[in-house]
Formats: sequence, C-alpha cells, structure tokens
Amino acid sequence: MKAIVKPSAGPGLVVRDVPKPSCGPADVLIKVRHAGVCGTDLHIAEWDAWAQGRVKPPLVLGHEFAGEVVEVGDAVQGEFSVGELVTAEGHIICGHCLQCRTGNGHICQKTRIIGVDRAGAFAEFIAMPATNVMRLDGIPTEIGAIMDPMGNAFHTVLTADIPGSVVLVLGCGPIGCFAVGIAVTAGARAVIAVDVNPKRLAIAETMGATRALKPGPAVEAAVMELSGGNGADVVCEMSGAPPAIHDAFRLARFGGRIQLLGIPSGDVPVNFATEIIFKGLTVYGVIGRKMYETWNLMQRFLKGGRFDPRPVLTHRFPIDRIDDALAAIKSGDAGKVIIEIGA
Repeated sequence: MKAIVKPSAGPGLVVRDVPKPSCGPADVLIKVRHAGVCGTDLHIAEWDAWAQGRVKPPLVLGHEFAGEVVEVGDAVQGEFSVGELVTAEGHIICGHCLQCRTGNGHICQKTRIIGVDRAGAFAEFIAMPATNVMRLDGIPTEIGAIMDPMGNAFHTVLTADIPGSVVLVLGCGPIGCFAVGIAVTAGARAVIAVDVNPKRLAIAETMGATRALKPGPAVEAAVMELSGGNGADVVCEMSGAPPAIHDAFRLARFGGRIQLLGIPSGDVPVNFATEIIFKGLTVYGVIGRKMYETWNLMQRFLKGGRFDPRPVLTHRFPIDRIDDALAAIKSGDAGKVIIEIGA
C-alpha cells in the first residue's frame, strides 16, 4: 500500500509502498479516506530535537484520520461491520496503570501514539484496536479525520463552566479556532480570540468570535468591556507563547479558570503568588481527549448540527503532495490541512 514514511533519522518524508497491515483478533482494519496533518507531523518531518528524542524511523506518520471498515478481527466480530465509516482515538493506552483504571486513560503512563510511536494513518490502510474505534454515524470522513485535534479543543473548553461566561482564547491555530466555535455553541456570553496572524483571526471570526484581535492593549480593553470590568471567566491558552501565558493569568478574573493546552518551547517563569494564588485561579493542564467522555460530547455537538468545524478546513492535498501540505502549515496561511487518501 502507499504511505507517507519517515525513512531515516534526518529531515524529510517520502511516499513509498509499504506492507499492508494485518488485522489482529482484537483489531479493526480501516481503509483510510481522509487524514489530518498536524504540527507534530511537521516536527517529525523537520527532525527537530523533540522528534530526535521520540521517533524511531522508519515509521508511517499520521495520527488523525477517518475511513471505512474493511475487516473485523475474530475477537470483536459483531462490534463493527464491514463498510461502516469510522474514526479512532490515536492514543493506544495500556488499560492497566492507575490512570487507566480510574477513568483517566488520556494520561496513561504507557501511551503509544499512532504515527509517533507505532505505524500511523498516512497510508491506504491502518489496523486499530477495536477499543479505539468509533462510528461516525453520519459525520463525513473529512470531519471525522479532524476529530482528534477537535477533541483537544472540546476537552479544553468543556472542562470549564462555559454558559454565560466571558471566554478568552489566546492562540487561534486550528485547535484555538475550534475552541472559539465550541465556546460559542456551548453558550458563552462573549468569546475574545487573540492571535498575531490575520488569516487565523479571520477564521476565528467565522467561527463566531465576538472580537478577534491582535495582542496588545485592545485585548485588555475588550476583556474588561465585555466582562463589566471583572476579567475573563475562562481563559483558554492555546499558543504556549510565554507572553500569552502571562496574559492568561493577568486577564482572568479573580476566581477564574485557566485552561492550558499550548506547550511552551522552554521554561516559563511564573510568579505563583501574584499571578495565581492571590487571584484564586484554577489552572488546568490539558492533554489529549478524555477517553471517551470527550468523544461522546464531540459527537453530540457535531450530530446536533449547531457546531460546524468546516470553516477551519482551508487546504486539501492528495497523499503525494505531503510536502505541499506541510509547507501550507509552515507558511501560517492555513487552518486545518487534510490529506485525501482513499476519498
């Protein structure tokens, strides 16, 4: 089968033929239709320090996808049917550690991620544990392919109290733009989106942002105006940029909540006394999606028809143009980028 492969240590990806995966007894074999391209894939392609310490080539990349069931393992017959359209959680968890046994599999100590730690979804076929596979039930595969990153946004937003709140979203990459739309759909009183990139701000506006602003004094003015001078009830920090992290603490109201999804590239000095403790803030670190609470919430929002993520999808490429897909992400002129594989 055709696949996008990290062939060896060093920059670059190749498209080549690799063996088609077999379907184990507890697996579902899926013919991939669409796959989402992520910043993680760019890190691996460029072979940065993180990739060098984590990825072991050769490896098929890709951890966001949706497609069609073509085979069901003997141990899970009856759970899925050939021809069903599905997506999957890309974190393969152990099921045995304390976190897995207490309903916190999203922070499993032994997580292995497809396309990072094991063969991924930038391929014509992928075998997945049936426990990770979810029916789309009418959701198009193009949308199913981005439910992984969209789930990060749902997790970030909906673990806070949103109805009637003033929500500040710092960083409007694809996940930040999803977060804007989710907060609007969940009943936020106002959503203020902040980014340095005009293209991303335009997408955030399309997703329903009350205000879409570049960093600067206008952000604080908008927060105070829309919150009656109190500050944001909920701040979703999606960028990992140190100035934005400090803005999150500064612009949250006393007793507010900070949702941290963005990953800083290094240490960020924080004055815990003045920035967090004396303001009585609740700070929540977001990783992945809650398995499977977040997925159920996401499916309800998507099937209800009130939340539409399609404005965030800006580019589509065939599998042979993965370099163009990565270039679009790197340019900053893209929202979410999709690879069309078996569509």
